[in-house]
Amino acid sequence: RATVVGANIGKNKLTPEADAPADYEYCARVLAHWVDFVVVNVSSPNTPGLRDLQSVDHLRPILQAARRGCEAGAPDRVMPLFVKIAPDLADEDIVAVVELTKELGLAGVVATNTTINHDLGEGGVSGAPLLSRALEVVSLVARHLNDEQILIGTGGISSPEDALRMIGAGADLVEAFSAFIFEGPSWPGEVSRALQRA
Repeated sequence: RATVVGANIGKNKLTPEADAPADYEYCARVLAHWVDFVVVNVSSPNTPGLRDLQSVDHLRPILQAARRGCEAGAPDRVMPLFVKIAPDLADEDIVAVVELTKELGLAGVVATNTTINHDLGEGGVSGAPLLSRALEVVSLVARHLNDEQILIGTGGISSPEDALRMIGAGADLVEAFSAFIFEGPSWPGEVSRALQRA
């Protein structure tokens, strides 16, 4: 496959917390055959109660279930498994999640999702207002990951300069969505070319 494809999975809105691991296992199993990596998303603010699953006690069985799903869905290969975290976690909780990824042998971390630290009503804020905290979180995560783990930096990247700052903070890869919406389909290519020139 010429393009790398990842799946970002989360529990359904109506799934009780106790059944969350089963949701993640099912999603991973169904999608693993079709993708190159899987991201366990426990940080979307749009699913009620989802962010509560970022605590290590809740997260451990979810990550273990997602791993089982990946193994069942793609038994012929080792599926890289990541966890996506929120920028609103306390630093000590971020470090605890990173330590868990090392313990369980995850491929790495995606930092960060949208923020709920705003006064605009319900839901998460993405884009430029998120960049400063996202850089802080990426830097923190980078200091605690193992050398072989991968850190995907995201949050507030709207220019090649932002992407370079994210890489400078410790990200191995970067991703963006809000800028893609505002700048159009040519934007990823423009950033990629700028990074190659840097």
